[in-house]
Amino acid sequence: MDWLRQLLKQAGWEDAKIDAFIGDVNKELPKHFVPKSQYNELSETRKKLEKDVADRDKQIDDLGKTAGLSEDLKQQIETLKTENQTAKTQYEFDLKEVKISNAITAALTGKVHNEKVVTGLIDKTKLVLGDDGKIVGLDEQLTGLKTSDAYLFKSDDQQQQQQQPGIKVGAGKTEPPAGGQLSLGDAIAAHFTK
Repeated sequence: MDWLRQLLKQAGWEDAKIDAFIGDVNKELPKHFVPKSQYNELSETRKKLEKDVADRDKQIDDLGKTAGLSEDLKQQIETLKTENQTAKTQYEFDLKEVKISNAITAALTGKVHNEKVVTGLIDKTKLVLGDDGKIVGLDEQLTGLKTSDAYLFKSDDQQQQQQQPGIKVGAGKTEPPAGGQLSLGDAIAAHFTK
């Protein structure tokens, strides 16, 4: 969040106000944004499963055209229909699991010492995925864990001191090369380090 701190300093904000504002942003940001890696993972899974369903539907249509030829083909069609229904059910189950896992990860990010340990203590069978995409029951389990196993959770001070991942503006070379022109990245970095 160094880039945000620099922008706020340039806008004339005091350091105390900047620290408070960035602390609020760090608390609220995970509630409204999904990490790019999780989005990409879910997107790729969805594309693959949709392609699988489309391939199976095409197989059924192809077999349906020649269904009058024999009873064996009719049996194959029924088998493929059953497999498609099973694949659809599995897809829906897997999608629900991914959503629940992502919600747990988002709820724990930056708040615990070891996400894997705390995730293992959460009973996923008691979690319900609502129509709005919210996970019902997660907050109650986390509250219970904070009471029973408080040592697993970071204090508010530790959460604020945690360094945020990202790109540090101005970390690279800011001197123009021999030709006198900067790359776009270097020009942006040079602007923010002034």
